[in-house]
Amino acid sequence: MPLSLRLSIADTLTLGNATCGFMAVYFTTTGILIPHLTGSDHSAGMARHSAATAVILMLCAAVFDLFDGLVARKLRSSPMGAELDNLSDLISFGLAPAYFVLVYGMVADDAHQRVAALGAVVVLLAVVLRLARFSCVTMKNGMFQGMPSPFGALTVVSIVLLELPFVATLLAILGTAWLMVSRVEYPKPRGRLAVAMLSWIVLSMGLLAAWAFDAPSGQLLLQTGCALQLVMGAVIPLFATARRVNNFRDNRREARAAQLP
Repeated sequence: MPLSLRLSIADTLTLGNATCGFMAVYFTTTGILIPHLTGSDHSAGMARHSAATAVILMLCAAVFDLFDGLVARKLRSSPMGAELDNLSDLISFGLAPAYFVLVYGMVADDAHQRVAALGAVVVLLAVVLRLARFSCVTMKNGMFQGMPSPFGALTVVSIVLLELPFVATLLAILGTAWLMVSRVEYPKPRGRLAVAMLSWIVLSMGLLAAWAFDAPSGQLLLQTGCALQLVMGAVIPLFATARRVNNFRDNRREARAAQLP
C-alpha cells in the first residue's frame, strides 16, 4: 500500500476512539430513546444501564485519544494521523455528547425538547470550531487554547447526569461550550498530568458502574464525581494562569538582574 494509506499503531488507537463514540450513540438510542418512544417499562427518565454504558464508552474514547498521541510521539504516525484524530474526536466528543443532550431533552420530565436540541447543536458546533482551530492555530508547547474536546464532552454529560433543573443544566452546558471555543488555556495531559487524567477516567468508570447497578450510595457517588468534573473544568485553567504569571515574574527578575552592573 502507499505510505499515505498505511495505518500506524497510533492510527489504530484513533479508530478505536471513533468506534467508542459511535457505540455511545448506539446505546443512547437503543437503551434510552427507543424505550422512551415505545413506552416500555424502562422509559422513565434516563435508563441507568444504557446511560452508564454510553458515558463509559465516551470515557474509553478519551483513553484511546490520550494514548494515540503518546504512541504517535514515541513511535510514528501515518500522514493520515492528524485528520483521523480530528474526525474521530468529532464523533466521540462532538456527536456523542450532543446526541446525549438531545435525548436528555426528549426523556427528562422537566426538559424542553426544542431548547435542548438547540443546546445540543451548540455543543456540536463548539467541538467543530474547537477542532478546526486546533488544526490552524499553533500554541506554545504544553498548552491548549480552550477546553479540550474530550474534557468538554465529559463535562457536558456530567452536567446531564447531575439531574439539575433544566434551566441550570442548559446554562451549564452552554458555559462548557463557550469554554471549548474560548481562549482560556488548559495544560496538555503529559507526564504526571496524563497519569492523573487516566486515574480520574478509571475512577469515573467505577462510579458509573456503581450507579448503573444501584450500589449503596451509588447515586451520591455519581453526583459527587460529576460535581468534581465541573469543578476541575473551572479550576484547571487557574493553574495554567498561575504558571504563566510566575513565568512572567521570573522573566522580569532575570531582566532586572541582567541590567544591574
